Amino acid sequence: MNILAFDIETIPDVATGRKLYGIDGLSDKETGQAMFAKRREQTGESEFLRHHMHRVVAISAVLRREDSLRVWSLGEPDSGEADLIRRFFDGIEKYSPTLVSWNGSGFDLPVLHYRMLHHGISAPRYWENGSDDQSFRWNNYLSRFHERHTDLMDVLSGYQPRATAPLDEMAQLLGFPGKLGRHGSEVWDQFLAGKIGEIRDYCEFDALNTYLIYLRYELMRGNLDEAGWKRETELVRKTLREANKPHLNEFLQAWK
Repeated sequence: MNILAFDIETIPDVATGRKLYGIDGLSDKETGQAMFAKRREQTGESEFLRHHMHRVVAISAVLRREDSLRVWSLGEPDSGEADLIRRFFDGIEKYSPTLVSWNGSGFDLPVLHYRMLHHGISAPRYWENGSDDQSFRWNNYLSRFHERHTDLMDVLSGYQPRATAPLDEMAQLLGFPGKLGRHGSEVWDQFLAGKIGEIRDYCEFDALNTYLIYLRYELMRGNLDEAGWKRETELVRKTLREANKPHLNEFLQAWK
């Protein structure tokens, strides 16, 4: 079975903000600040924008298939949003993987749904619910309690919002590196500073932590025995060593 653990990074969709709020004559940074302020007015506290107000700037993944493991960020640093999203769903069309996320049902996938709607991106395999392929009737990407998309945060919390845990803390609890001091709240400032490479590296950290927690989840469920767990984690270490990229070496060094 193909496994695809993934994560996305987003920034304010300033074009939509200008359109919906009638903002004129402001820079991207100032427009973003106005959008955050508007959201704070709506919530009384949080500046976190609603899902349709986000724009995707990075999608990172860990793909396990056959005897191989791959860790990468889709597209190139200068790839447009539509290209990133199209590549993600093309991968689903090609491999029909089990998608693995942390809060993917609550954030990543709804954002991707709105953005693929915006760009007119087709993904029939992802939206299949059993009408054309009967194997998807009882296990598809869209139904909350199906495994074709496994949202680890959702499953491990027993689908109880009060029981959820942050990815970073859960990863560190299990002995994985976590976010290594990075935080998603920094992404907008990094993007404005032209640091898209750092955003993509951070996104890969999240995808890696998610995949490693998934392996632990499979051990807990009995789908991996102790030998299988060691084999799969060693494959991750081997893949990171062979990639020999500074941020992956940092992740490996922190993973004792």
